[in-house]
Amino acid sequence: MCVESDGCEIEGCSSSDEVHTLSGSMTPTLRSSPDIHPCKPGEKVRAALLRCRSPTAAAGILSFGNVLNYMDRYTVAGVLQDIQKHFDVSDSGAGLLQTVFICSFMVAAPIFGYLGDRFNRKVILSCGLFFWSTVTLLSSFISQELYWLFVLSRGLVGIGESSYSSISPTIIGDLFTNNTRTIMLSIFYLAIPLGSGLGYILGSSAKDAAGDWRWALRVSPVLGMTAGALILLFVPEPKRGSADQITGRIRTRTSWLCDMKALAKNRSYVFSSLASAAVSFATGAFGIWIPQYLVRAQVVQKVREICTNQPCDSKDSLIFGAITCVTGLLGVAIGAVTTRLCRQKTERADPLVCAVSMLGSAIFICLIFVVAKKSIVGAYVCIFIGETLLFLNWAITADILMYVVIPTRRATAVAVQGFTSHLLGDAGSPYLIGKISDALQQSYTTSVLWQFLSLGYALMLCPFVIVLGGMFFLATALFFLDDRDKAELQIKQMSRPPSTVKVTK
Repeated sequence: MCVESDGCEIEGCSSSDEVHTLSGSMTPTLRSSPDIHPCKPGEKVRAALLRCRSPTAAAGILSFGNVLNYMDRYTVAGVLQDIQKHFDVSDSGAGLLQTVFICSFMVAAPIFGYLGDRFNRKVILSCGLFFWSTVTLLSSFISQELYWLFVLSRGLVGIGESSYSSISPTIIGDLFTNNTRTIMLSIFYLAIPLGSGLGYILGSSAKDAAGDWRWALRVSPVLGMTAGALILLFVPEPKRGSADQITGRIRTRTSWLCDMKALAKNRSYVFSSLASAAVSFATGAFGIWIPQYLVRAQVVQKVREICTNQPCDSKDSLIFGAITCVTGLLGVAIGAVTTRLCRQKTERADPLVCAVSMLGSAIFICLIFVVAKKSIVGAYVCIFIGETLLFLNWAITADILMYVVIPTRRATAVAVQGFTSHLLGDAGSPYLIGKISDALQQSYTTSVLWQFLSLGYALMLCPFVIVLGGMFFLATALFFLDDRDKAELQIKQMSRPPSTVKVTK
């Protein structure tokens, strides 16, 4: 058998560059043949497709798919007020939509992580895109008496999107390395705020154009199916660890239990995952409730009437979506540049930049609830700065994972990190905020002012969680160098000739 330095038994050690697919296995390298013949028409098309499979094009397609993933996720948030009116549900009932989505997402993530480390990744990605696109389209036809079915459909969408989020970063990790990988991951994770913002804009615009909120769920499925086809045609399936120059025997798989033990011992990975959960808690709650909070603030200021008939005014969702797009662009760009500059001063730059941005974000997010009652413009300014600082760490967190986890374990690591982030973060935060808001409103159910204040008091939980996330990033900085060196040592051992890593029982 074969073993690696952390004691994990390697199953299926082989010297061939064999790629396992869902239907079997194949050898990706084309071997020369003495039988040379003119290309047939179909072969010419295939050759043209292969020429288009550049790493940069693949990263662009995967980023486009990530935009669609998050656009679909937040399209519902863009028309949440209409959904509440249509199905006649309370704040906690509306928050349940996102909670069910995230719960199914996080439960499916470890499964797809396991598959992503062992089988053809782009096939899994495409199937996930086609699945959630179909479910989203069908959910737009659910009648108002079947709210439970609409909630269930969001759970199924979560399963489809989980396959994409768990696996796609690992393909980029195998196509690029060092600063180039940081840049490409930054572009990929730029899709999160960009897609989230576009989700609000798409939901609001489609609803206004059609006069029916359900049309908001009929645009992204078409784009999702297009992205699935592009991935099948133009995204290569790189050899795991190819960017890290692993030239020795590639482990086709290690046991799942061994992977989990190794990740649990990786302190940088554990603390950065907990910090990521704090970010997810805040973004999940904000994505659902901030537009609603600003609507209630304007009602209190008497510059807006309470919505009683559909379709409701979607101006705030549009503005919040635009701000999310811009702050996402700024945050990810500033994060990439800042980290690159800080690496010249300290090797712990990645977690330290994340920690500082989190602590700064908490200050401005607190100010939102101070100024919203008097000035909507002031609230938007605080949202802009707070979101920019919060979004700054997304791509950096992914880069930390790539540094401290070996290539053949990265899909599992991404999936488990996603599971942890959602379990402790946005799986419960939308519902929890809605539940706290409902509980605070019980004594003053008819008070417009108290509806506004109760939601604000509930959302004040977010800054405290963000500060906790900053502390976790500081803890990551303490162990980052040791864990990075251990990963590099394991990669070198993977590159040694077979005789140096083979042992006998």
